[in-house]
Amino acid sequence: MRSISLFLVLLLTSVLAFSQGVIRQVTARPGDGTHTLLRRHGLNPATHVQAFLMLNRANLSKNQGLIAGRKYRLPPASARSNTKAANSKASTRGTSAPISRAELFGNGYANIVVRDQQLRGAVLYLAAGHGGPDPGAIGQYSNAALAEDEYAYDVTLRLARALMEHGAQVYMITQDPNDGIRDQAVLKTDYDEVTYPRQTIPLNQLARLRQGINAVNKLHARHKGAYQRLLTLHVDSRSAGQNIDVFFYHNSNSKAGQQLAQRIHQTFTTRYKRSQPNRPYSGNVTTRNSLYVVRNSLAPTVFMELGNIRNDKDQRRFVIPDNRQALANWICEGIIADYRSRR
Repeated sequence: MRSISLFLVLLLTSVLAFSQGVIRQVTARPGDGTHTLLRRHGLNPATHVQAFLMLNRANLSKNQGLIAGRKYRLPPASARSNTKAANSKASTRGTSAPISRAELFGNGYANIVVRDQQLRGAVLYLAAGHGGPDPGAIGQYSNAALAEDEYAYDVTLRLARALMEHGAQVYMITQDPNDGIRDQAVLKTDYDEVTYPRQTIPLNQLARLRQGINAVNKLHARHKGAYQRLLTLHVDSRSAGQNIDVFFYHNSNSKAGQQLAQRIHQTFTTRYKRSQPNRPYSGNVTTRNSLYVVRNSLAPTVFMELGNIRNDKDQRRFVIPDNRQALANWICEGIIADYRSRR
């Protein structure tokens, strides 16, 4: 159970070594994400994404994305086994990029390459909305039901991993011991999520919210003096015909919470202009003291609504794995900008 907690700081030093297989070069298309590119060329993202990122570190954007028109190297099919071999030899080989491991991310994602220390010293608490006996909002996607807690959790896991890649200390307040990061469109609904460290989530909404905030506030006391922030991710449920953007809420009495929300919002505004230049971005930052987590967290808090799970257009934001990763990357980018601004 020790592997469930994401504040682990086990750092193994290693360099990925690849076998003598032929490494192909391919060109990224507009709108391509890492997972899309790998799938198109017959590689499973769950087993090859880390090798791909290591091969192409110099050609990725600041948020680890692909740049249309640029050539990228594809790892050979044996890259995954060689990654394991490199990890096992970590104590005897030279180093360039340390690797930490978090089993909570699941097979194919558990190894995290620590790319830089832009967030060194930052402590982030991440809470996905609902969970346990409460799946949250439900959307209908063809013959499948989409549960808010599953999609909010997947984005939150991806965000946690991205933050750790930049040296942050991360606590997952909502945890599922067996889901991991998933690359399916339809994420199966289950009810086994727990609250950090291993608390059964109660059915009563107020008790559930209080349980999560108590966990955050106890950890907050442990990290006195550090940059500490809580982000809680939700998926909205409105009229099926209502396409909405990502919204950010903060406590009116928290200048730090407001600044973080504004930094992430600015990142989303910029990214939307690049990825969807013909579509205006209408998401905004507002105060919402009525939210329990916003009102009671000792750490400056940003509460995020990622979209309408009942809307066809918004559903594409969730059911496409690369879009979930993009949400995580953009949030991470905003956090980095906020962390830098503290100096």
